Amino acid sequence: MLLYNVTSIIEDAAAERWLQWMLDVHIPQVMATEMFVSYRLLKVLDSPNEGVTYCAQYVSENLDNYNNYLENFAPALRSDVGANFENQVVSFRTLMEYVA
Repeated sequence: MLLYNVTSIIEDAAAERWLQWMLDVHIPQVMATEMFVSYRLLKVLDSPNEGVTYCAQYVSENLDNYNNYLENFAPALRSDVGANFENQVVSFRTLMEYVA
């Protein structure tokens, strides 16, 4: 099992709109790809960054599904984030493997 983590830092002025958009639009679109079996959205409470920081975490059963997502779905979904929140959100992504 793999954990795909997307950490996003959102400007204060856009944070509420971003959160609602994630819950109503983006996360359902990611899950509709069927490349992930579950997700979680967490708010970082002790972030050293300005703005609001969230982590969207998606669980993939295997590397093939993750790579399929990156190749066939991620470009359009990332573009949609940019179109809706241009210059208001910075994200970085991490892939992790469950150990215990």
